[in-house]
Amino acid sequence: MRSATFPPIRVEPEVRAEVEAVLRDGESLTQFIEQAVVAAAAWRRVQAEFVSRGEAAIERWKQEGGGRTVDEVMAGLQGRLDDAKRRAAERTGR
Repeated sequence: MRSATFPPIRVEPEVRAEVEAVLRDGESLTQFIEQAVVAAAAWRRVQAEFVSRGEAAIERWKQEGGGRTVDEVMAGLQGRLDDAKRRAAERTGR
């Protein structure tokens, strides 16, 4: 398979100088840009998959009749906080 090229981009001289300043020994600007593009595409794919899983979970939650109320969640959190405070007090001997 033949390789393809990305379109050239124009940047301010300061941007180019910043990028060139962080190149590793033996690394070219082209290699850096290729790695950055591949990493950005992978990150966007991960983000899209995360959003997809989240939307599917919300849909399942709706189909199953919802979850806990705000009051139930807050009561559970308050219970955890109270337990943590009690354990901390026991450790300090109060």
